[in-house]
Amino acid sequence: MSALARAPREHRGLLYPFGEAKPADGQLVEVADGIFWLRMPLPFSLDHINLWVLDGGDHWVLVDTGVNSPAVADHWRALLEGPLASRPVGRLIVTHYHPDHIGLAGWLSRKCQVPLETSRGEFLLARVLTLDVAAEPPAEALAFYRSHGWSDDALDAMRAAGWGGFARGVSRLPPGFRRLKDGDMLSIGPRRFRVITGSGHSPEHVCLYSADDRILLSGDQVLPRITSNVSVYPTEPEASPLHDWLESIEKLRALPDDTLVLPAHNEPFTRLHARLDQLAEDHQAKLRKLGAFLKSPRTAVDSFDTLFGRPIEQGEWQMATGEAVAHLNWLVAEGRARRETEGGRHRFRAAA
Repeated sequence: MSALARAPREHRGLLYPFGEAKPADGQLVEVADGIFWLRMPLPFSLDHINLWVLDGGDHWVLVDTGVNSPAVADHWRALLEGPLASRPVGRLIVTHYHPDHIGLAGWLSRKCQVPLETSRGEFLLARVLTLDVAAEPPAEALAFYRSHGWSDDALDAMRAAGWGGFARGVSRLPPGFRRLKDGDMLSIGPRRFRVITGSGHSPEHVCLYSADDRILLSGDQVLPRITSNVSVYPTEPEASPLHDWLESIEKLRALPDDTLVLPAHNEPFTRLHARLDQLAEDHQAKLRKLGAFLKSPRTAVDSFDTLFGRPIEQGEWQMATGEAVAHLNWLVAEGRARRETEGGRHRFRAAA
């Protein structure tokens, strides 16, 4: 274990107290007394996740686990047999259900003989999705993506890929869990962390905040350089998760601006309020551009260039569609657009 040298850097209104320094994959570095930063590799375009190891006194507390992959499991074995071998893992906390966060939770829970702790919404959705495996996508999912502008070639590629990618990234989950609720206080070593939950990116995302030293383990709710994915899925096609997400980030504005934010991706930072402003404005700018684009009826796929400002490869269509529909549904819910359906295709037009 080591500590990061402080070489503060300012960028786009945020202050990064450790600059661009970061741990190597599988290495622990201390960023505050008893709080260790751990990075693990991801097999995606976003190539890493930050995990956190907290000194609980006579035990370790793990926050998030990484994706279920041999490489990440090997890193954990090396840690448990090396730097963490001096005391047992006493708690395993997961912020939310996405595979890069919960992927090895079942494996670590069994290996370390500790319960999984997370919110009810995250645990139940993860359990459902690990069971949702089939040779090809359900007809309802194909109809959802077709309705939002997918081509026959894109739908054929989805059929060929099968159904159940979530389960491939997540080890077998335990049958039960220990529930975390908004407002719960967790004693971890000398600190008391308050559970703050949010939604939009996921159903009941858990953040942990220590008021004594103003430290926030933010998971994916607040990231310094990228915006959390907020998507609509075939399971709830008319949902408006963007409302939930914008309300959730406003909830964090009650925390001090100089809070040290320990995010799941990119580097630790301060000036939380500036980042909350940027995140809200990013979505509002997208909504304004989208509203102007909808002078003629458009599908979600039609809106990709306007929303993302770059070509979207076919392998990204599923996530891009979810994000586009989230923004379109927000405009419909606010009365700023209307949905027109013909021949099973949804097109959206700006309201008069």
